[in-house]
Amino acid sequence: MREEMAQREAAELRRGQRKPRRPQGWGLLVALWLLAFYEPVVTEGHLRRKNLEFIFIRFSAWEFAGCDKLWAGLVTTLCQNIRQHFGALPLSVFHVLGSRPRFASGFSQREWILRKGRCLQLWGLLLVLAVGVAILLVALLVPGIKEHHALKVVGSAVASLSGSSLVLGALSILKNFLVSEKKKIERLTNSDRFAGQLGFMSKIREEVEVLVDFLAFMEVFERRRLRVVLEITGLDLCYPEKVAGVFNAMATLLSDANAPFIFVLAVDPSVIVPCLEQTGCMKGLADNGYLYLNRAVTLPFSIPEMGARSRLRSVEAAIQTREDLMYRIIAGNVAKTRGGAAAAPAPSWKEADSAAVPWIHEAFRCLHDGSDVLSRYLPDNGANVRRIVNTIPITLRLLLHRPGGAVVVPSPRAAAAWVVLADRWPCRLSWTLQCLEDAGQSAAAASDGAGKSLWSVFQEHVGELSALRQPLGKVLSLDDDPELFQAFLARDFPFGVGEARQLLGATVNLDHSIRHQMGLLRALGRL
Repeated sequence: MREEMAQREAAELRRGQRKPRRPQGWGLLVALWLLAFYEPVVTEGHLRRKNLEFIFIRFSAWEFAGCDKLWAGLVTTLCQNIRQHFGALPLSVFHVLGSRPRFASGFSQREWILRKGRCLQLWGLLLVLAVGVAILLVALLVPGIKEHHALKVVGSAVASLSGSSLVLGALSILKNFLVSEKKKIERLTNSDRFAGQLGFMSKIREEVEVLVDFLAFMEVFERRRLRVVLEITGLDLCYPEKVAGVFNAMATLLSDANAPFIFVLAVDPSVIVPCLEQTGCMKGLADNGYLYLNRAVTLPFSIPEMGARSRLRSVEAAIQTREDLMYRIIAGNVAKTRGGAAAAPAPSWKEADSAAVPWIHEAFRCLHDGSDVLSRYLPDNGANVRRIVNTIPITLRLLLHRPGGAVVVPSPRAAAAWVVLADRWPCRLSWTLQCLEDAGQSAAAASDGAGKSLWSVFQEHVGELSALRQPLGKVLSLDDDPELFQAFLARDFPFGVGEARQLLGATVNLDHSIRHQMGLLRALGRL
């Protein structure tokens, strides 16, 4: 993501765009001036900008597992990091004087419009203050008028009223500067009336809306897009009710369609799903945690099993931490092992990316082509369609990045069909792959089954799957129409065993914990 930021920044500068700026040094004074007297405008030129900045925030749920409201820790971490990134002073001034950017009318390229009303108010207050001070000075210093107490009262009153408005604005900025958003939320959660505060969530929502508006303002000021990336880890180490609270906080932050937040949720579904099912957040979803995850996650990425090259890299990385005398011998043996293997070199990521673009276009063309049978298997749910569209480019890039040699890469249409298969029938596909893996553990069975189709493998073991309907009931409910599954594998896309094994290594939208659970049930059934 950092490389993508640098590449887009360089591309925008080559196009002749103005250089981005930050609220630091002279830029801080410019930002404060614009906050006070100008209104930001989202123009067509701003919408065309390709450069962006990712603000990375790491949230370890385990660090906040001891507090009563884990989701409050997520919101306070977000507020605190944004405050540290941009500085406390711009955010404090925005609380009092700032406003969310409005969209330009027509094709105007003016990004800043003077607030005439605010300027008139300020000049009016200063003028009234000057008049009041002048009257007071005249009443105090000019001979012959000193005895007129009414003039002194009028001067003092005019000066006090106009000056108090300016002082109140300055005090509001000072208060927001000293009391951060994190302290405000902590004060609310520590209140004795916390459980009975009906408007508590609305107050949290107000703080989040201020942050979203501030980020929109800073986008126009910095001349680039801003995205806040929250990496959530350690959630599978917390209690069930706290896990559900974090998901509720994510839903609160993402409830605004224009919210610039990206959540990277690193969890083990086999641990998270039971936690969600034990809480009350599953009402209306048939107590199925997998359905809840499918609706909450827009781009699933289930990390495949580690391959041979990755294992060697991890071993080498572990060996390099050794400081004893055996380090050179072990490292040398690993180097010999890797050097002796006759494997075709994998293409670089840039080469794989450039080669993947026409493949991705071809796969999307198959999805959009009404005459192609693949388009008939697309789900009706818009969220599932987005998951498929998000997953296809990743799958194709992973397939093309593999070593070349004698391995034939599946066609874009086949890869797109495989992604659809994994999304619509995760349980039946996982069952077929698990049976295939169990059968392939013996060399004789692996050689006999190399020419089989996936549908024949499923037919051989469908009776065993039927016997496990009760323990696998929630997973089975994820699948769509079984008759469509039969038509997909038996007629329209008859994937073979060899092709399935090749595609499995690049499958990221299939939850591998389902397959592991099935393997455990099969092993227990054979005892």
